[in-house]
Amino acid sequence: MDGLIWTGAAVSLLGMAGLIYCIVSAARAKRAGLDDDAMRARLKKLVALNMAALLVSALGLMLVIVGIMLG
Repeated sequence: MDGLIWTGAAVSLLGMAGLIYCIVSAARAKRAGLDDDAMRARLKKLVALNMAALLVSALGLMLVIVGIMLG
């Protein structure tokens, strides 16, 4: 079950990297001083990526918990 725990940790870290990317991209978009429509379009794409990264991170944590429970 150690493999399941380490795999879950890696998947969770991948999701966390996606979340950090979303934060950095949103901060860059804010500093760019875009008009309202361009900002909405950029943030709309980031929201979808943010939700996907959150899902990946949650799935990784689920794998860790299952590995601990089975081990």
